[in-house]
Amino acid sequence: MSNDVTSVGGVDVSRETMEKLEQLCALITKWTRAINLIAPNSVPDLWDRHIVDSAQVFHWAPDNWTCWTDLGSGGGLPALVVTILDQQKRPMTLIESDKRKCLFLATARRELGLDINIINRRLLDADVAKADVLSARALAPLSDLLGYADKFLQPEGTAIFPKGARYQEELDHAAQSWHFDVKEHTSQTNPDSRVLILSRIIRRES
Repeated sequence: MSNDVTSVGGVDVSRETMEKLEQLCALITKWTRAINLIAPNSVPDLWDRHIVDSAQVFHWAPDNWTCWTDLGSGGGLPALVVTILDQQKRPMTLIESDKRKCLFLATARRELGLDINIINRRLLDADVAKADVLSARALAPLSDLLGYADKFLQPEGTAIFPKGARYQEELDHAAQSWHFDVKEHTSQTNPDSRVLILSRIIRRES
């Protein structure tokens, strides 16, 4: 491997990409002082807890995706990290209801030169084309996320949801209302957490 390439969350990145990720860290740190994009006590561990954690979402995504939607984008994690890592520059839509966080996302878009679509709407009110990859990080319980997948994800699409130590409890609860296929990947940032890859999501008949 060239000295100009390093790995972040299982993804090989160039020096230029690494610099953009570092710029993103600086922006998140600056804005968190004002609007708490991330928990203030996690700022010292921002790289591992947020950047690497987001990069592994991109790492586990299917290679052939064409459009991606991120729900409750907030501080742009994982959406901005995915956009920076994606060398094919495929369409990325971020849905966020908080106007201040949307202002941050727009600032990051401008300063980092990113081609992203920012939707300032509540999820229930957002109307966007269905994506073939859907992500959400620290947004809602899995059963609720699968409801959003029903609205925002193509039938053949893939949902990628990082989950904490209680992931199995969430899977069991979601299975009461939904049929789905799931693959579990141990998180690179916390061995008790998982990145859940879900497909063939269908609501159970009542």
